Amino acid sequence: MSHSKEITATEFKARCLRLLDEVADGGETLVVTKRGHPVVRVEPMNKPPDLTGSVRLLVDPEEFVGPLDIAWDAERL
Repeated sequence: MSHSKEITATEFKARCLRLLDEVADGGETLVVTKRGHPVVRVEPMNKPPDLTGSVRLLVDPEEFVGPLDIAWDAERL
């Protein structure tokens, strides 16, 4: 579980971009408070899963690109 720290809204406003980078890089959750009460939690996004090898082709790769049975006119709109 990731560690969290609290920060005031005033401090968050002053250092917002740097704090977002720190959360993204370090994985630490940030709780922003106003008048001592938590109002929002900033936490890193989960990295998307690696999709390498997750697709199975049902056709021969050479079928993707091949000669057309019709003439193509690039000038025609």
